[in-house]
Amino acid sequence: MPFDFAAVVAPFRMQPGLRRLAPGAAQLTPNRPGSVAFAEKLDALFDHPQHALLAAAAFDPSPALDALIAQAVAEHPGAFHSSGSRHFEARHLGWAVRDGELAGAGLAAIGDCLRALPHAWRLPGLLSLALAEDFAVIDGATARIPWLAVCLPSRWAPEEKVGRHFAEVHAPVADNAVLLAAADHLARLVTGTERWERFVWTVSTEARLAQHPRHAPPVAWPTGADAAELAAHAWFRTEHQTFVPVPCVGQAVFTIRVESQPLARAIDSPEKSRQLYAAIASMSPAVLAYRGLADARDRLLTWLGERAL
Repeated sequence: MPFDFAAVVAPFRMQPGLRRLAPGAAQLTPNRPGSVAFAEKLDALFDHPQHALLAAAAFDPSPALDALIAQAVAEHPGAFHSSGSRHFEARHLGWAVRDGELAGAGLAAIGDCLRALPHAWRLPGLLSLALAEDFAVIDGATARIPWLAVCLPSRWAPEEKVGRHFAEVHAPVADNAVLLAAADHLARLVTGTERWERFVWTVSTEARLAQHPRHAPPVAWPTGADAAELAAHAWFRTEHQTFVPVPCVGQAVFTIRVESQPLARAIDSPEKSRQLYAAIASMSPAVLAYRGLADARDRLLTWLGERAL
């Protein structure tokens, strides 16, 4: 689903921003070889799978994986197939996993990548490559995150979040009082029977989707650039987040689709310029620092103000 620019609001607040998904709305996006998300995910699973595929001790992800596969097949029957639990075929990629065993004749690098993973992680690995989204499991009873398959994190380390409470996961977030106060309620809400979504955005110094802090150090804003020069090197980074219910075990699969496009392409109208100007202008110093925008704020506002006329 394209980013909903209505999510860019002022005054800017760090809040859940959940809304019910429209009936029939898709939550998952098939990946194809050649896409940016596929290429960066393949690199992550080759280079540092231990920082992308994580599970708390003794956690069984089978119900969540079954729900995710069922959702993928229901939404995109031409792209995916499954004949039962622990089996998934990604037709665009030319590979399938059944009970941890690989079959297929697609891109050789996919087979090499998946064979290098432990048997239990080959199915999640293929799901990660076959879908543009990243995934995490949320447990409604404990509000913890016991399992993650996250190749494209936005400046956070999945290995530091696995097994932790929702409130702990969001503790580093600036101005997080609303999020933390609602943590247990939100966990129960999204692990019910309804489907939910939210949109997240920021302005970034780089295009890459995979921004694990250990493997992609932050790129500083150019200090000598004027407003136009800075904006020419800026990217509008968005996330579409949804929740696939797993009601049989009181869990949900949290999906994260990350996209990035040049700022000038994303902000293509005076109305969008005004919306983004108002949102950034209303950010607190803590939020600006957390999002890495403190050094760019004034120049971004100058550029947006000129385009808002």
